[in-house]
Amino acid sequence: MTRTLPDFTYETAAHLRGLSPIAGTDEVGRGPLAGPVTACAVILDPARIPAGLGDSKALSAAKRERLYAEIMACAQVSIAHATVQEIDALNILRASHLAMERAVAGLPTPPAHVLVDGNLIPAGLKGRAEAIVKGDAKSLSVAAASIVAKVTRDRIMVDLAQQHPGYGWEANAGYPTKLHLDALLNLGVTAWHRRSFKPVYNILYQDNSVSD
Repeated sequence: MTRTLPDFTYETAAHLRGLSPIAGTDEVGRGPLAGPVTACAVILDPARIPAGLGDSKALSAAKRERLYAEIMACAQVSIAHATVQEIDALNILRASHLAMERAVAGLPTPPAHVLVDGNLIPAGLKGRAEAIVKGDAKSLSVAAASIVAKVTRDRIMVDLAQQHPGYGWEANAGYPTKLHLDALLNLGVTAWHRRSFKPVYNILYQDNSVSD
């Protein structure tokens, strides 16, 4: 099956409506049991779009790193996070939206329009944004944001893995792999674990059980 590559269709349509500049935003890290959720907002220069942009999940780590460097060198970029504590207090969806709102707010130039990955628009972006399902595979701006967010968060988890060895975060980025779940049972819960997520909650409050 041929993979559809993102293009500049959504950005061009917004430009034709008189909206400029256009930012794309995406987040990474909804599913992990540990670590922050990380968002990025990117305003691409139409004359300097890095070749090979795509959904970060479909790219190799080496290609993501190369594109990360190119995006940082030629685009306006803002990176933001929602903490583990905010995830537990708000829920992961609202925390993800908070991170995206922070990323957009941090751009050097305020965007006139924002392309948001997903089917919901964060409350703080309503009135100046559109949601695009699978936006990281459709919009170049969203794809760029997804790459920067993933590379950034993966680096954070590698750093945290050095501080908390045994959970495999350098490889699983905090997602619930067997190694990670076994380590939760054997090593316990760290300050970086999301206590509202069921496997962590169960260990803390239900007699060290990770079963349903």
